[in-house]
Amino acid sequence: MRLNKDTTLCMSLAAKPSNFGTRFHNYLYDALNLNYVYKAFAPTDLAQAIAGVRGLPVRGCAISMPYKEDVMALVDEMDASATAIQSVNTIVNTNGVLKAYNTDYIAIVKIIEKYNISPDTKFALKGSGGMAKAVAFALKNKGFKNGIIVAKNENAGQALAQSSGYVWQKELQDDTVELLINATPVGMAGTAFEQDLAFSAQDIHAAKIIFDVVALPENTPMIQLANLQGKVTIQGSEVFALQALEQFSLYTGVYPDQAVFQAAAEFSRAG
Repeated sequence: MRLNKDTTLCMSLAAKPSNFGTRFHNYLYDALNLNYVYKAFAPTDLAQAIAGVRGLPVRGCAISMPYKEDVMALVDEMDASATAIQSVNTIVNTNGVLKAYNTDYIAIVKIIEKYNISPDTKFALKGSGGMAKAVAFALKNKGFKNGIIVAKNENAGQALAQSSGYVWQKELQDDTVELLINATPVGMAGTAFEQDLAFSAQDIHAAKIIFDVVALPENTPMIQLANLQGKVTIQGSEVFALQALEQFSLYTGVYPDQAVFQAAAEFSRAG
């Protein structure tokens, strides 16, 4: 990669940055001979960071936990994908005008289709933040009717359950759930609960499909236990790669072919 005065900057803002985004995007820039560079940041002040995106200008900005809702007040326009679930994971800067999108939603829909998960499947979704909203509305729009939102925050949990058409429980109280989805930071590297299970061992044993949106590490404690039990597992790295592909296209106007995408996804996971 050769940087110059015309190189376009894209970036990510996250409390716990990883190398996934930098490796994925920069691999594609090199493979497709695009004069772009991607860098990850952990902002200490979100408003100042977004002002920097607007003023420098930075072409694209990925938004990760815990900023997906707070950033809405700092942008100029909301795409329908972000407005529908009131959560943002992507900002595109066009001549100082910041437009927000949610490519997490698109990624979740594609994963449901890839794994051919029946809409009759009973699920429990843990979380009530931005990623949980993307998952809940993707499931809703794919026809899933029998679901439980598991969230310790009663107000946020009930609000998400009501808006998506599911029920809320503070702790999972149903042993007939077939699909468990973690959309919280539990199990994430660098947190105080990186060694914890997002759901109990008993709940994991009773389920058939285990889906953890945490991408770092790829094999969270919940995924490790599910693999030992021979469950179908879906890792957060898959979500990341698919949503990052949509981000890449929004930033560059280029949509790489499947072979190049798969190579970028594999490269991002290897770092």
